Amino acid sequence: MHTPVQPAALSARPQNIRVVFGRVVFFALVAALLTACTDRRLRITSQPAGALVTVNDVEVGRTPVDADFTYYGVYDVRVEKPGYSALRTKARARAPIYEYPPLDLITEALPGRTEVIIGWHFTLEPLPETTLSPEDVSEQTIERARALRGRIESRPQD
Repeated sequence: MHTPVQPAALSARPQNIRVVFGRVVFFALVAALLTACTDRRLRITSQPAGALVTVNDVEVGRTPVDADFTYYGVYDVRVEKPGYSALRTKARARAPIYEYPPLDLITEALPGRTEVIIGWHFTLEPLPETTLSPEDVSEQTIERARALRGRIESRPQD
């Protein structure tokens, strides 16, 4: 014997499908919102170009160079190129306003990618040997040596 289907049972099934479909759409939207990403990048340039850059004792490449970073803050930077004085300094990567709490929660929740680019530019000074004639370099070296000798001789003896 076959039991007849009641009309109420037929109408309940489409509602269950709507509920399941609504939940699937909701979780798909939540998953899409959770896939947001923030790319943080240092864009380092120098004058002259082609200088070797080291950030926190990690070589990142020759300028112009882009390097990914995770944390905002102060970094130790070394920039070197033959014929130029090596530059050792500190550089700060400052967070944009939308990276501060609670705004960062909103930024991270937005779908898609957010890109933060921090730009640093360094100017290297040419070594005197590259800009002066050999005679002038010798003369300046002798002058510096005489000045040092005078400072040592003028010191009081203990």
